Amino acid sequence: MSLEAIRYNNGTLCILNQLLLPTISEFEEIKSVEEGWDAIKKMKVRGAPAIAIVGCLSLVVELQKCNPFEKVKQIAAFIIDKLQYLKTARPTAVNMAEAAGRLTNIVNALLKDKNTTADSMKLRIIQEAEDMLKKDVIDNRNIGKYGAEHICKNFLEPSSTARILTHCNTGSLATAGYGTALGVIRALNESSRLDHVYCTETRPYNQGSRLTSYELVYEKIPATLITDSMVSFAMKQKKITAVVVGADRVVANGDTANKIGTYQLAIAAKYHNIPFYVAAPSTSCDLSLTCGDGIVIEERPHTEVTFFKDQQIAALGINAWNPAFDVTPADLITGGIITEKGVFRPSELKQKLKVKCEV
Repeated sequence: MSLEAIRYNNGTLCILNQLLLPTISEFEEIKSVEEGWDAIKKMKVRGAPAIAIVGCLSLVVELQKCNPFEKVKQIAAFIIDKLQYLKTARPTAVNMAEAAGRLTNIVNALLKDKNTTADSMKLRIIQEAEDMLKKDVIDNRNIGKYGAEHICKNFLEPSSTARILTHCNTGSLATAGYGTALGVIRALNESSRLDHVYCTETRPYNQGSRLTSYELVYEKIPATLITDSMVSFAMKQKKITAVVVGADRVVANGDTANKIGTYQLAIAAKYHNIPFYVAAPSTSCDLSLTCGDGIVIEERPHTEVTFFKDQQIAALGINAWNPAFDVTPADLITGGIITEKGVFRPSELKQKLKVKCEV
């Protein structure tokens, strides 16, 4: 059974506080949009799909608890305002913006319908947000299936098994369940085509050592933790089959924003002739941006680099630069971009997603 990061039932939302992992597993109730925003900002919940789900469900919690709206325009303004606010918590990850845009479009369409009441609008938005939980797990299982099949078909002999290197955390703790890049690893393991996983510690927030290793141990998947600075040597010495990472935003040409350190991983993989995959749902694809230069990169507090928990680990007075993400150019994504709709080359992503959406 996979770990749960999000628990939701009949208007009650709880998240696993990932700041406390791996030593403490503690769920925290989210009672408002403001608490949802704070949990996202402080990275109590993280991972692009999970951010969107928790953000939207925090709106559901507030809609369930607030006094009834008399007019449709009042609840519409309330919903749109809250969605815009949630987008500001962590702007690089596109899933929250995608969900906010989609729900806003629904609200605007309902406003044009004379039969819409404040209550019917409320119920529609609640249903749309709740459906995100189920859809995310289905999408992640398809990502896992397509990714595993692609690796086995193109890079493994019929009787051989894969050694996968991954970065950051892309599993059940970053999604509604199963995971994206870690979903591919799970699918390989379930089909007995996985030999071993190498996960990076993912400095400076240690999502790999705290979270990914936690998931891998929990599910008894054979794995080894390495530091970020070991990846090139690991590729050379450990016979890595493929690198599979997640994404916070994939733009039209295939350039991909993901956790800081991904770019150097892709460079090393290309040098060693190892296929490099990005695994992400189509909701992480921002086709409105032509290339990665337009992605806003979140910069986080310097104390995340100079301190570990409450312990100072760097010289007092030293400056620190702490971008949370980097952008991997499309030509380094040599394996493909794995979505719930299939595996595509970066150059064909935009057209393929449009075709799949029209079918």
